[in-house]
Amino acid sequence: MRILLVKPPPHLKTVLGLQRFQRLEPLEFGYLAAAIPADHEVGVLDLRLYRFADYVFQRELARFRPDLVGFTAYSHESGTMKRLAAIVRRLLPKTRIVVGGHHATVAPADCNIPAIDYIVRGEGCAPFAALVAALNRGEEPEGDASLLFAGERFDQEAAETWPRYPDPATIPIPRRDLWDSRHYYCVWVCENPRNWQVLFPRVAMARTSYGCKMTCSFCIVPFLSGKTHQPRLADVVAEDLARIEADHVYFADDENFIDEQFGFELAEALAKRGVKKRYFAWARATTILHYPELMHRWKGIVLDGVFVGFEFVTNQELKAVHKGGTVSHNERAHDTLRRLGIACHAAFMVRPEYGHTEFQRLRDYVNAMPPAQCSFTVCTPSPGTPDYVAARPAFWCGDAYDLHDCMHPLTPTTLPLREFSAAFARQVREAAWRNPLRVERHPIRPWELARVIAAERRYDRAFQQLYRDYPRELWDWPGDSRLSA
Repeated sequence: MRILLVKPPPHLKTVLGLQRFQRLEPLEFGYLAAAIPADHEVGVLDLRLYRFADYVFQRELARFRPDLVGFTAYSHESGTMKRLAAIVRRLLPKTRIVVGGHHATVAPADCNIPAIDYIVRGEGCAPFAALVAALNRGEEPEGDASLLFAGERFDQEAAETWPRYPDPATIPIPRRDLWDSRHYYCVWVCENPRNWQVLFPRVAMARTSYGCKMTCSFCIVPFLSGKTHQPRLADVVAEDLARIEADHVYFADDENFIDEQFGFELAEALAKRGVKKRYFAWARATTILHYPELMHRWKGIVLDGVFVGFEFVTNQELKAVHKGGTVSHNERAHDTLRRLGIACHAAFMVRPEYGHTEFQRLRDYVNAMPPAQCSFTVCTPSPGTPDYVAARPAFWCGDAYDLHDCMHPLTPTTLPLREFSAAFARQVREAAWRNPLRVERHPIRPWELARVIAAERRYDRAFQQLYRDYPRELWDWPGDSRLSA
């Protein structure tokens, strides 16, 4: 069979702006391709790389003539995904169409449209392999919670059941030969950067585990993983990392170090193989505090940075989302990372209810922090969580999925939307000046400095104009800015 796997292009300026700093590999396609026999011809089309994505897509359909087209999408890409699926249906009526990824997993009913044949949910390797095997035999696959039929055979009961993660030992080493790795990068910041250090290195993605034991109310992971953390086999992960050509690796795990034993096993497996890379991982503040020796061990194999979900700057807000940590935990974790020489990426959230006082409190907190790379999102529950169900009746935009990038408020803001956008943009802009590279004034290559400045301007403009993504009648809602005083 000829199989074409397609990643839709983003349409929101916030996501396009973020893409100037980070564009990571379509790793999910590497796993899907590795899960099926090698005699199938697989192509990967990453439409994020093209300015005229529709033209490139139709040209590739005409050239490749796929028997099966697979799409993956986050919720904010779901509208584009469905539109591209309709193009396939119109141009190649006999081609089968399957969708997967985050949106298909958490909102399968939204993918039940005439242009789509199958919906893969959760970890896609096994259901995708079963689908390909059945189609190759000229048969239809068996449906379950992980593989749904669209149309008349859509199983609503199965759609309301969470697919479970499979045994991680069954997950293959992904194929990375299906894309040009030179297209993928991430701005790379260290705690003690070298002078003239490369800011935008070529970056590969890797996954060591899946799931999380925690129960943050806005996050879908506990529902998908059954509140468990499941690591892959350390030797298999080490072999995967040894095959990567890039020197920098961005881990895609929900939480890298929550399993201390596995963390040490993987570190030893990498050292035994002589794998020399630079790593960026995700970890909770409480994990960093519980396992400082593990963090020290990973610093020894060059863990450059860690993404830490600070989320909020008050304990009341952290408790409201069941974060399982406090502001003190965040600050002590940041201090621990700095003492180890590991950069901290501090991720914060704002709420639609924030007024000028709350934004000022957040700015004051970030400005008083030790230097750190920071990012900011709107606290947005994932579809499928109880928080999402509770918030859904209050959504004020027509297609909530279309704006579900965690940077657009989905419920009415206390500030007029135009003012909220300006305050949000100011927060992002001021925090950029607390980046270690700026604070410590390390020499930067002129062309990379120009690239960073251009990226920051585009990102800042995206937040300033965020209100323009809504219907015009909402731009100055609630109209009288005195209500937000």
